[in-house]
Amino acid sequence: MEDRIVFGKLTGSALKIIALLTMLTDHIAAFLIDINRYPAVYYTMRYIGRISFPIFCFLIVEGYFHTKDIKKYMFRLAVFGIMSEVPFDLAVGSFDGDYMGHQNVFFTLLLGLMVVWLIDNNKNNMIMHCLAIWIGCVAAMLLKTDYSCFGVIQIIMFYYFRNVRLYRIAGIILINMFMGQPAGAASLFFTENYNGRRGINLKYLMYAFYPAHLLIIGIAAEIMRR
Repeated sequence: MEDRIVFGKLTGSALKIIALLTMLTDHIAAFLIDINRYPAVYYTMRYIGRISFPIFCFLIVEGYFHTKDIKKYMFRLAVFGIMSEVPFDLAVGSFDGDYMGHQNVFFTLLLGLMVVWLIDNNKNNMIMHCLAIWIGCVAAMLLKTDYSCFGVIQIIMFYYFRNVRLYRIAGIILINMFMGQPAGAASLFFTENYNGRRGINLKYLMYAFYPAHLLIIGIAAEIMRR
């Protein structure tokens, strides 16, 4: 597949920082803000937080096309998914009391990446395309990963429409509307301004930040509940 046409000003590292900050905003609201006492603050922060996940999906696809070793890329996602599960369960459990209700977002991103890899290596086999998508979506639902099959589908959309801007924008808007989080479409203001460059090396920032911030928030939430 040819490189996508880019004409923005944001580097990959800038997108990562935006995704991490909006995710942090979302998780602070979800796990620490009392919706009954501060509804305006809660909903504003949650709406801002909807921006993060589509950016991560976009970066997964761009990472696929720029990685030197896809197996190491998948391995990192799997390892940090396992490492993040306890902090994730701690944070989510403090919110709804269900420590094993679903799995963290690294597993969603990993499944999406695996589907992209299978599709890209079987470009002319539409049966394999459909099978890979079906397996990825079913696995996400069975594992109860964060964003479930809709997360996998967003990654697939960024892959399929990587070079077709109109379809890419329409697809991401529609899937976020269908998910009931239209604010997620605001992520396009950032992803569509990607300039195709890596920027500063933040390779492990997301990997470390995700479990670390969840652990801190989870502990804080448990303390607040007592």
